Amino acid sequence: MTDGKKTGLALIGIGPGKVSSMTLEAVELARHADVRLYEAYTALWSEESLKELEQEIGSIQRIMRPTIEQPEDLLEMAKNQFIAVLVVGDPMQATTHIDLQLRAENAGISVHIVHGISITTLVPGATGVSNYKFGRSTTLTYPYGEWIATSPLEVMLQNYSHRLHTLVLFDLDPSGAGTGDQQPMQASDAAESIAKMVTKYKHVELTEEQREMIENIDLLEVVLCSDLGTDDQRLQTTTIGNLGSKSSGRLNCMVLLANLSEIEREAVNRWK
Repeated sequence: MTDGKKTGLALIGIGPGKVSSMTLEAVELARHADVRLYEAYTALWSEESLKELEQEIGSIQRIMRPTIEQPEDLLEMAKNQFIAVLVVGDPMQATTHIDLQLRAENAGISVHIVHGISITTLVPGATGVSNYKFGRSTTLTYPYGEWIATSPLEVMLQNYSHRLHTLVLFDLDPSGAGTGDQQPMQASDAAESIAKMVTKYKHVELTEEQREMIENIDLLEVVLCSDLGTDDQRLQTTTIGNLGSKSSGRLNCMVLLANLSEIEREAVNRWK
């Protein structure tokens, strides 16, 4: 508080993509902020939904990665005003937001966290795949020039070898800079990225099981998830080999399936 005026920072989860999925606390706190900043690089709402949100809580300014990762100006503002940072999903799922929280607290700035519905909780419930059987999540990145990250494939291989499903998030930013011009990865982009990773990964030392998985990767099943938690939600069970032929939505991810139980099989067959 400064002279009786509320100051500080609020990291507010706004959920997957519509106002009605936000908590009452999230709406109320954002409405009373002096400044509302929409963090638009880790995930995106549709422009239509953002306009609806502005009607509920007031004007919103869009910020990108540098504002969060070099937050000196943001923290200075929070010393004299109440600043709401609006984050798609849950605000504490990204390391950059945890870092922002810690830096604010170290500067003596109060931080209020409001959790929101996250893709990590939506995916198991939407697909019907058990949340107890997921391994480490990964993000499928765009190739940058001649460079392609193989770490997503490594995570998928490791989880699969342990009979665990993998949540594979799709990249938003072909540049990798987090400064704008987002182009959410589509299913065709994801298929191309996986193919390039496989080509590169064939040249490294693999176990026999990993080699077999690489050789048969086109046959592995996935559930393609588009716009989960919105009115446009769509799920499609397919294979990695057929992934590139599938139409997708504004924001996409997939689950690489492993060791399905009988009830999981029945659940994912609904999306074929």
